[in-house]
Amino acid sequence: MPKMKTHKGASKRMKVTGTGKVTRMHTHHVHKLVKKSSRRKRRLKKRTLVHPTEQKKAKRLLPYL
Repeated sequence: MPKMKTHKGASKRMKVTGTGKVTRMHTHHVHKLVKKSSRRKRRLKKRTLVHPTEQKKAKRLLPYL
């Protein structure tokens, strides 16, 4: 049976934690930052967990992480 391939787009956007959960970056932190408050920008910097209903799909895209 051939090796499974990692989805390269997903691997650049998501990481797997030590406990096996998948994390991602928040959206809306690339441009048009002038109109956003400092508090909002600071919170958008941090990583967040992929929603539990999407975890299985994300792990299927990242078989070796």
